[in-house]
Amino acid sequence: MTPAELSATVLTAIRTSVDAGELALPADVLASLEVVVERPKNREHGDYATNVALRLAKPSGLASRDVAGLLATRLAHAAGIKSAEVAGPGFLNITFDAATQGELARTVVQAGAEYGRTDTFAGQRINLEFISANPTGPIHIGGVRWAAVGDSLARILRASGAEVVAEYYINDAGTQIDKFAASLHAAAHGRPVPEDGYVGQYIGDIARRIVEENTGVLALPEDEQLAVFRAAGLKLMTAQIKQSTEDFGTHFDVWFSEQSLHDSGAVAQAIERLREQGHVFDQDGAVWLRTTDFGDDRDRVLVRSSGETTYFASDAAYFLNKRDRGFAPAIYLLGADHHGYVGRLKAIVACAGADPDKDIEVLIGQFVKMLKDGEEVRMSKRAGNIITIDDVVEWIGVDAARYSLVRQSTDSNITLDIDLLTKQATDNPVYYIQYAHARMCSVKRMAAQLDIDRGSAGDFDPALLTHPKENELLGKLGEFPRVIAQAGELREAHRIAQYLEELARDYHRFYDECRILPKGDLELPLELTRARMWLAEAAQTVLANGLGLLGVSAPERM
Repeated sequence: MTPAELSATVLTAIRTSVDAGELALPADVLASLEVVVERPKNREHGDYATNVALRLAKPSGLASRDVAGLLATRLAHAAGIKSAEVAGPGFLNITFDAATQGELARTVVQAGAEYGRTDTFAGQRINLEFISANPTGPIHIGGVRWAAVGDSLARILRASGAEVVAEYYINDAGTQIDKFAASLHAAAHGRPVPEDGYVGQYIGDIARRIVEENTGVLALPEDEQLAVFRAAGLKLMTAQIKQSTEDFGTHFDVWFSEQSLHDSGAVAQAIERLREQGHVFDQDGAVWLRTTDFGDDRDRVLVRSSGETTYFASDAAYFLNKRDRGFAPAIYLLGADHHGYVGRLKAIVACAGADPDKDIEVLIGQFVKMLKDGEEVRMSKRAGNIITIDDVVEWIGVDAARYSLVRQSTDSNITLDIDLLTKQATDNPVYYIQYAHARMCSVKRMAAQLDIDRGSAGDFDPALLTHPKENELLGKLGEFPRVIAQAGELREAHRIAQYLEELARDYHRFYDECRILPKGDLELPLELTRARMWLAEAAQTVLANGLGLLGVSAPERM
């Protein structure tokens, strides 16, 4: 029985008690009631516990222990439940019979890659925008964190039933692009780049390629040269970013150009739409959006007195574009230096007549640094004074990078230790997880050498899985769907990583204490061997599914 099935069983007991006149509950309370079951920290308190009786005490007019007693009586007769006991002020501690608990192994194996998937967010169309940087250089270390977290979050939300569009907003308009073009132009002529330009080996590499692919470009008038370097440089840099993200296992469904908003007239149209909403005003020759009406610290300029539109105007047009495409919510993943954007983005949403508490979410990721031999690594051979996504992959590999970047909450700064993450030892977290999966796969290989297989579903006797370590492992497997849904709801991909480490730990403990296959003079009943092989395969399935949500491989050998 899965936790979801147990929740449904408890809910049925509540409704049966209501129908029998034992429990009086308002119809709206019963209709919206959700039963949450959790694994108790103390295993003596049963397999699962719920506080639903405490929540029903007030609407029913009964003491919580009395409500719990009514439910315990009914649950004690439910199929698969060995006992239901009242504890404390009204908690219900529920214990399965061995066969019911062990049956989960069969459920997981038969579900395979689908195990853990739910319809929690079915019907939601979510736009998930992450990395989104000026295409003036390679993705730096902060963007690498979002490449891992954003892509993992997209996978998690899809596994929970949502329709997710992963989107990269190409900031290909504005003065930074002009500086990029000027830097390429200077490099092509063998001159130092402008003081506020871009430096690094990649600038020279791109400049040379542009000259090679555009014969005679250096003989053109300077303004025409700059136009060529601008267009060609953007194309080449964007292509490089796309390749780097794909090599990192991060896929974007949409690459959205900021310049397209200007070229299509969407920016001007957005300003007029906001003016019609009554939030745009003219002052000192400029056009403003009155964002202070919605909590921003000051009003924002949309069009400067010079007639030049601002980045903020593009942001407004971009949100309206997302809204017109039917996304709710639009999720933005921004770097630590973008805290100031949160209020103004929410103000845009409110000015547009949407709900800033529901239609937009802004996640802020903190800083990342890398260590080598105990010293912080600051420089890149490719990009000068930044560490790029390609550097990270070269130093520690895709799996180690993705896992370690997702492993902690985005609210915290993280340090990646190159020496640790390239070491094949259990204190390396990604190695610890992947080794557990490989160890699970080795069981199958060793079984094949002994001419043993787990047999068909009919050969599996779940009642034989009675060892405490088997119970712990089964309980952990049962939590997986809830963990996915919770990670999606809270937008916290690191919860998957935390779960996988706990699962790997529980599997290693099970493996060490519960012999799966006969060895030497140690004989095991074939039925028990098969039951444990089903459990090992179930653990392997969940570990592989979880690693897949993080974009990390599940190797069969290490």
